[in-house]
Amino acid sequence: MSVSDINHWFGITQNASEHGGLVDHMLGFVHWFMLFLFIGWSIFLIIAFTKFRQSKSPKADYHGVRGHASTHIEIGVVIVEAILLLGFAFPLWSRQADDYPTSPDTIKMRALGEKFLWNFQYPGDDLMLSSWDPRQVSAANQVGRDLQDPNGKDDFVNPGTMKLPVNRPVIVDVASKDVIHNLAIVPMRAAQDACPGVKAHMWFKPVRTGTWDIICGQLCGPGHAQMKAVLEVVEGPEFDEWAKEMSTAAAAKSAEPAK
Repeated sequence: MSVSDINHWFGITQNASEHGGLVDHMLGFVHWFMLFLFIGWSIFLIIAFTKFRQSKSPKADYHGVRGHASTHIEIGVVIVEAILLLGFAFPLWSRQADDYPTSPDTIKMRALGEKFLWNFQYPGDDLMLSSWDPRQVSAANQVGRDLQDPNGKDDFVNPGTMKLPVNRPVIVDVASKDVIHNLAIVPMRAAQDACPGVKAHMWFKPVRTGTWDIICGQLCGPGHAQMKAVLEVVEGPEFDEWAKEMSTAAAAKSAEPAK
């Protein structure tokens, strides 16, 4: 039995990302620690309620506890929390914040939230995303991409579904058209606030194929609970074929004369 097995007992979604194992390992330590504290404090309360009940101790003891056991326990809790923070959380956060992938096979895409939908923009065959400006958002340009940017001529948008290849790193630019949202991809152990006018970033590497829900992790309005999208991780050749087909169609549409 591993440390992170307790996570599955609590019903946490199975990890599907490369860095998620470290997250689950840390979360497992937290869950075991909290379970230990829960059992310890429950035993203490039972003893206290039994030993100091009114029928046995009708007169209050105004001197209180004379030993230092509680102080030692509190110091131990602080030490464990420091280990979790300094030994696990900080290194993991540093890696995800600073060590963005630079390999040629990295997928770069954009996620734009709105009430109550996620739009996902992909680069075309040139692997270059167009620039983005929230002032250019319109009914004909749902993601606000710069239509004059040559890098965006073959970009395509896939509303409601984030399709990705397995075993390739993914960098996602995250933004919002209206209010604060949160792109929460639980199986990838990744989440990022989407703030109006702000370009935020997140990255992960899927290591398992499958289909999962993407949710909004920030209360954003009356339709918040219905703001769902789908994460679909497929094999590399299937993704490449799909992306090429979508890119070709987008490039052909961009080449059409304006009406």
